[in-house]
Amino acid sequence: MKNIVCFGEVLWDVFPTHKKIGGAPLNVALRLKSLDNNVAIITKVGNDIPGTEIKDFIKERGVQIENVQIDEKLNTGEVAVLLDDKGSATYTINFPRAWDAIQLTKSAAKIVKESDAFIFGSLVARDHTSRNTLYELLKLAKYKIFDINLRAPHYSLDVLHYLMNEADFIKFNDEEIFEIAKSLDAKTSTLIETIQFIAAITNTKSICVTKGSKGAILYYQNTFYENAGYKVDVADTVGAGDSFLAALTDRLLKGVSPQESIDFACAMGAIVTSREGANPEITKQDIEKFITFE
Repeated sequence: MKNIVCFGEVLWDVFPTHKKIGGAPLNVALRLKSLDNNVAIITKVGNDIPGTEIKDFIKERGVQIENVQIDEKLNTGEVAVLLDDKGSATYTINFPRAWDAIQLTKSAAKIVKESDAFIFGSLVARDHTSRNTLYELLKLAKYKIFDINLRAPHYSLDVLHYLMNEADFIKFNDEEIFEIAKSLDAKTSTLIETIQFIAAITNTKSICVTKGSKGAILYYQNTFYENAGYKVDVADTVGAGDSFLAALTDRLLKGVSPQESIDFACAMGAIVTSREGANPEITKQDIEKFITFE
């Protein structure tokens, strides 16, 4: 069992017919908790009913809420989600929201310093208050995992470059890594070349790139590992990348081989896409059975 801290946005994903609690850091936290880890989240909600509901939801699922802050002025986060006929999502993200104003506290600093891993994303760095808090917490973390989620117009290439240089492990999807590499004037053409370029320019030893239905590639300790993906009927893709990252982090931190880790993570992501919502209940036994039958 590992001690892991997730930092960033919590919010309501609002679909045309319903709404669900989400936010990438929370999705990652919930999945890590389901995989038998001690998990805390550092975030902020508004002093409103949606915020109270999120806080209660997190507590009920066993994720530590001591660092879920309350903002007296800003509302709880909300994102409009639209799904196309293939289940792929597009997002409209309201600004500003409570999670844009996460404060640096002694409690947050202490829990990050004592953690085995600190997971953060790019969206939370869109505004200065939460971004400055993140920068300070990165100085304290032992192992820093950067989950890149490019949601235009809510990111700055300068901030992304800084955070990549701070990270020990970076997760991209294939579109994101090529976009960022281009911004760094990369003269690469293949995905492998691009991963090696990013690793060299940021001095990051571990990089993972997801490729949608085609699986993922992991660069770990100077070696590449791949999984070609698992075929499933897609319900929606919301949260699949978050569960993938949680599963990969869990396996690698617990000493599982890189190939077994990426196989497990791809299976997790595939199962999530086959069910509605970002956080369907999935056990390790479900994953193992899924891999066996594939």
